[in-house]
Amino acid sequence: MNWSSNIRLAWMPFLVAACIGLLGNSYATGTETSVGNADSAGAVQALEEFLNDHSTEDFQTIAELPWSSTALTAQDVVRARELLAAAHKRVLRKTRADEMQKKVLTLGDLKMPFDYRIFGEAPEGGRSLYISMHGGGGAPKAVNDRQWENQKRLYQPEEGVYVAPRAPTDTWNLWHQKHIDPMFVRLIENMVAFENVNPNRVYVMGYSAGGDGVYQLAPRLSDRWAAAAMMAGHPNETSALGLRNVPFALQMGGKDAAYKRNQIAADWKTKLAELHEADPEGYKHFVKIYPNKGHWMDREDAVALPWMAKHTRNVTPSKIVWVQDDVTHSHFYWLGVEESSVKAGATIIAAVDGQTIDLTSSDVNKINVFLDDRFIDLDQPIQITSGGQTLFEGQVTRTLKTLATIFDARSDSELAFPSSVEVEMPKPFPQSLVPAKDLPRYTAAKIDTELSIDGRLDEEAWQQARKTTSFVDLVSGQPTRHDTRSSILWDNEFLYIGFWLEEPNVDAEYKERDDPIYYDNDVEVFIAGKDAYYEFEINSYGTVYEGFFVWQEAYEKGGYASDPQLAKDAPNQQEFDGVGFTNHPRGKRIAFLGYDFPNFKSAVHINGTLNDDSDVDQGWTVELAFPWKEMNWLAKGDNRSLPPKVGDEWRIDLFRFNKTKAPEPATDSGGWALGKHGVWDSHIPETFPIITFAEE
Repeated sequence: MNWSSNIRLAWMPFLVAACIGLLGNSYATGTETSVGNADSAGAVQALEEFLNDHSTEDFQTIAELPWSSTALTAQDVVRARELLAAAHKRVLRKTRADEMQKKVLTLGDLKMPFDYRIFGEAPEGGRSLYISMHGGGGAPKAVNDRQWENQKRLYQPEEGVYVAPRAPTDTWNLWHQKHIDPMFVRLIENMVAFENVNPNRVYVMGYSAGGDGVYQLAPRLSDRWAAAAMMAGHPNETSALGLRNVPFALQMGGKDAAYKRNQIAADWKTKLAELHEADPEGYKHFVKIYPNKGHWMDREDAVALPWMAKHTRNVTPSKIVWVQDDVTHSHFYWLGVEESSVKAGATIIAAVDGQTIDLTSSDVNKINVFLDDRFIDLDQPIQITSGGQTLFEGQVTRTLKTLATIFDARSDSELAFPSSVEVEMPKPFPQSLVPAKDLPRYTAAKIDTELSIDGRLDEEAWQQARKTTSFVDLVSGQPTRHDTRSSILWDNEFLYIGFWLEEPNVDAEYKERDDPIYYDNDVEVFIAGKDAYYEFEINSYGTVYEGFFVWQEAYEKGGYASDPQLAKDAPNQQEFDGVGFTNHPRGKRIAFLGYDFPNFKSAVHINGTLNDDSDVDQGWTVELAFPWKEMNWLAKGDNRSLPPKVGDEWRIDLFRFNKTKAPEPATDSGGWALGKHGVWDSHIPETFPIITFAEE
């Protein structure tokens, strides 16, 4: 879909000759030239001379010339942008005169006829442009032709170029197929070149099926519009989030019930109001629903034109919300992504605060941030951050190379920027801590005999049970100095967990229930539900410590307060925000540290002597049994089966914490686990191993 390829071939010989003439033989031999050492003004002068001598639409090739890498001042960037814009217009007037005369755009096998009229006197800075899309769609060609003829006369702005294009197809989605985007960009380019249109005063509007197109095109091409007006259309699947910087007029007949257009318009009225309230600098909108009108609003909707005319495009907004549609793009305002990585539904939010740009993204690995003095001072260091992490910090340079490259990609001088920084985005939670492929998996076998809980783990069921791999360091995932393994079994009454721990000197201090045994050497079990999780700890004395944690956002709706142990006035209840990971996406938890799991069973067996350093111990074993019937609050969030069904998956994590650490150079956080968490915190259910319950 690159219209300029033939043009580029035509002027390429002239460009090569120009390069040789500008650079001279001294550059070819590696010696210095005045061009190579040009300061900012000299580089812009070289650009002007080159553009005056040669017609080129391929600004990417300009970027390959040596003076294009010279550092520019902010003032010279303005001049360079003007030169590129003027050169671009000159080329378009030569190469596109025929299509403007015929009033037909061609893209492959598709054709878009267009008709336009000019109203009012041209203001300083250039005319306004209104692109007005007709209705119809999903109808014979003759029907859509009549709709186009109607659209040509439907609106009359006080000033501006009023363009009514004819959709290239007659399908129901005639205005939001992927060929529309490049055709509209080309149409804007032509009107800027031939009719002196101000690229910052371009408006898109449409009626019925044309309104469908506005719903779709306004957010996905929002960096092209000064404002948009939707009349009597349907949004289909589009999101309003991308309208952050496009003033949006929405008008609908209150009786226009087909496809629930009136109901959806009312919903969008509420949605836009909520978005604007949450973000007062964005989501400007004008919504009017005519209660007694049907699909035809008797031209009363024409009030949208003077409302739109009050607005001018801002190409450098301080906040950008980019939501990729099913038709994707690689550039949006001052952001870019590689075309190979764009994905429908991916979202990027970028916000500028002083000299800092903060990025938030989903499904995007790398982002190009295009920089300009129109929204940030490039004479000062800048910082780019995401989720509290600094992705870039330092000074950037303005160059013609970057300016021309981006102009070549955007075909809009206002969307050309002189500096660019590519940053790699942190992976989204929880992959930022532990990639999904690295989560441990374990299959728990079902047994048909109830175990005697004595801590010895010498019964046949334990001897035949699958043992986990050896525990690793909680933070780094590195091997540990003493072997720790576990097994999980189950029957219809209990969840059984056994630990085998190597330890040359078994010791313990705390003996009373709920003492802080996490200061001892202990083992811990975390069992996660959807909205809550349970923590169990035991030391080599057999002393137990417990806690039950409920996510605050789920506490009320989950009805947890009906359990006296989980009531708001329960003893030892407190707000909890994690240990080493305190910015969990789900927010805070309520910790019930006086909670006692009903009817659990536990026992410890020591293979050696407790608290006696005069000999070398083999270690100790732990045996636990938790009745399924007491796990109803863990099962509450997703109504999971108790006991589990064969094939069910739970998140259960197993830990060992130690008072002493291995001496350097070993990496030992003092916390060991079945799988790493990437951070010193055992309270992250999303990183817990996945336990599958099997028949045997």
